[in-house]
This record gives sequence, structure tokens and C-alpha cells, in this order.
Amino acid sequence: MSGKPAVARRGAAHALQALRAVVLRELLKFSQQTGRLLSALVRPLLWLAVFAAGFRRVADASLQQPYDVYIVPGLVGMVLLFNGMQSSLSMVYDREMGLMRLLLTAPLPRPWLLFCKLCATALLSALQALAFVALALLIGTALPGDWAHGLHALLALLAAALMLGALGLLLSVHIKQLENFAGTMNFVIFPMYFLSTALYPLQQLQASGAQWIYQVARLNPFTHAVEWMRLALYGQDPGNAPWVVLGCLALFFTLACWGYDPQRGFGQLAKRGGG
Repeated sequence: MSGKPAVARRGAAHALQALRAVVLRELLKFSQQTGRLLSALVRPLLWLAVFAAGFRRVADASLQQPYDVYIVPGLVGMVLLFNGMQSSLSMVYDREMGLMRLLLTAPLPRPWLLFCKLCATALLSALQALAFVALALLIGTALPGDWAHGLHALLALLAAALMLGALGLLLSVHIKQLENFAGTMNFVIFPMYFLSTALYPLQQLQASGAQWIYQVARLNPFTHAVEWMRLALYGQDPGNAPWVVLGCLALFFTLACWGYDPQRGFGQLAKRGGG
């Protein structure tokens, strides 16, 4: 009887060691890719400095707040979205190079190994998003300064990072080769981003008569991730946005685990590749 708790403790320690190893590997790899960090920051900063400046006169009156302040949560979502999809590319690359096969043969439950990868992706996404927010503040974007609202927005940011990372995991199941990555992402990143409230309010879409865009944006999980961050930042009730984000996170991760099951997704891909 006394041996079972000891085995459980060793198992928990082994699982946490695997989590630390995967997270540290991703952080180390990212630290050696300076261009990746620069591209992650330059893209939203250009939108903030150029796009917001061009639309400020028109948008400020209708939004009743500065447009650059309005779109910061949407641009944070852009950082999270692109990094989540970047993790999908990393998974495909590791699968082709054999590193993913090595990881998934570790004596740990496969969902835990994928969860470790997801945590590493979400941490990198959150760090890049916070770096962007710091730069936005430096260039004069006046975000609300209430610390309690900021903590709620940080929680929303982490949940969005996990959801989009889980989506990246799910997509990596279906992307067979690196050559197919760019085409697949064009059908995911841009529709998900532009058919959302990242750049304009949902109500304006409905008022302008763009009903089909309004309906798609309303059902888009990325919309709910952005709205949760935006409303949390201002201390407003996010409604059902947290439940949509957390529900999509659970759904995407469950489907990714199912896809990486040896009898279904990744295992079958490995067998065909080995054949």
C-alpha cells in the first residue's frame, strides 16, 4: 500500500519534468530566432501606427474612443493567432524530422505530452503579446490602467493563447507536409482574423447590412477571444465569451488528442510515411 503513493509521486514528478523540458526547449529555440520575435511585433505595430492613424478621424466618432485604443486587443489577438499557427508549422516540421515521433514515444500519456506542447506555445504567445502591449504603451496608446481589470484581461489573454494553440495542434494533424502549410494557413488565419471584431465592432457590421459577415463574425471563436480581452480591459461584463473560448479550447484539444492517437491520426500518418 505504501508503494502506491511513492509511485504516484514519481509519476507526477516525471510528468512535471517533461512539462519543464518541453517548455524550456521551446523557449530556447525561440530565443535563437530573433527574426521571429521581430516579425511578431512589427506586424501589429505597423497596423497600430499606420492603419489606426488612417482610420482615426472616421472611427473615433463612431466608437466614442480612440481607434488605436480600440484595436489593441484585436492586435494582441493577431499576435496570439499567428504564433498559434506558427506552432502548427513547428509540429509539422518536428514530425517530418522525427522529433515528434521521439516525443510521443515517451512513457507518458499522449494527451499530457500534447498539453506540454500547448503550454509552451501559449507561454510564447503570451510573452510576445505582452511585449507588443509594452511597445504600444511606449508609442503613446492610452490603455486603461486599473490593475484589477488588467489581471482579468491577462487571464483572457492566456485563455485565448491556449485556445489558438490548441487550434494549431489540431491543424497540425491534417497538414501532411510543410509544402502544404502556407496554403492551409491562408484559409485559416486571414478569414479568422478579418471576419471578427478585431478591427471593427460587431454592431457596425449588422448596422451596415453585412448580415452574412455579421453572422460569421458572431460565430467565430476568435471574435469571442478578442471581445473577452477588450471587455475585461474596461471592466465590462464579457457575457458568454469566456465560455465560448474555454469550450473551443477543450474541443480543439480533445480533437487534437484524438487525431494524434496511434490508431487514427498521427500514427496512421507515420505508418504511411514509413511505408
